Amino acid sequence: MLPGSEMRERNPLSAPPSPRVGYRSPSGALSPSTLAAFGFGGAAPAHDDPRWLRVALEPLGDAPAEVWEVDGEVNFGREGDLRWSRGGGWLYAAVECHEDAHGGPEGAARYAYGLLSRFVATADERHVQRIWNYLGAINAGKGDDERYKHFCTGRIGGMGEIFAQGFPAATAIGHHADTGLLQVYLLSTDRPGTRVENPRQVSAWRYPRQYGRTPPSFARATLLPANDVLAISGTAAVVGHASAHAGDIDAQLAETLRNLETLLDTGGMPRGFGPHAPLKVYVRRPEDEETVRDFAATHFADAPLLLVHGDVCRAELLVEIDGWRYRG
Repeated sequence: MLPGSEMRERNPLSAPPSPRVGYRSPSGALSPSTLAAFGFGGAAPAHDDPRWLRVALEPLGDAPAEVWEVDGEVNFGREGDLRWSRGGGWLYAAVECHEDAHGGPEGAARYAYGLLSRFVATADERHVQRIWNYLGAINAGKGDDERYKHFCTGRIGGMGEIFAQGFPAATAIGHHADTGLLQVYLLSTDRPGTRVENPRQVSAWRYPRQYGRTPPSFARATLLPANDVLAISGTAAVVGHASAHAGDIDAQLAETLRNLETLLDTGGMPRGFGPHAPLKVYVRRPEDEETVRDFAATHFADAPLLLVHGDVCRAELLVEIDGWRYRG
């Protein structure tokens, strides 16, 4: 595997348009062009449709679903713990599993990534652009025994050669549901995107040993192949490789915004987060919801916004933001 290699650039004119991501009511059937849809929290409706995933993160305030639409009809199915859908040149795949069946967080991560890697390797849409990871009690444990660090080791063990082109953008967040539940899902297509790094931050796979035996394996963002969307990883108040402003939610929000704006600049996207930039905010302390919403009203006033209760992968970080920035 070549973790530092760049995703290769391709002619955007030959790439399929990126999925359209929006927030809407979670009720009702999915359309034939829906690639995937996500409800949040235990009160989200249950569906048999493999395209629907009930994410184990409780919403703060309104609880819309996140819906991905593509150009074209979508086919879908299940294979054991793996569910998938494809259409419009795009592939969605997800794995839900329980740590009890795999010996803990490391084994569960290796299993989930192994399933996904083997499935994607046989697909035309084999170029992974974006991944989300949700696990329980992410910060439990001390030093190398922290659950997130075990997850990172299992993840790299299960990735396989499908990730040899370079790590995609990713998010890893702790949920407060069943501790043993692991949810991993991805978006891929038939050609590489372009990895975008943040010059204010050390690339995650180059973190020093203090962050664990196995460094996190993700890019800060991916410019999707049609050059129409920047898919932004979970972004927090990290400068260099160090967490900034421990315990200060206002300062962490401001630092996170600086990192987001830097990603837009580095990715060649217009400045600002408006109607064409759906964002998801992961908030460690529910009592910070009002502060986060006030910040968003000032800096993301027109952006579609979803707030959820989730723990950032470093215990000292209080907030993380990910999302999509369309060219408009």
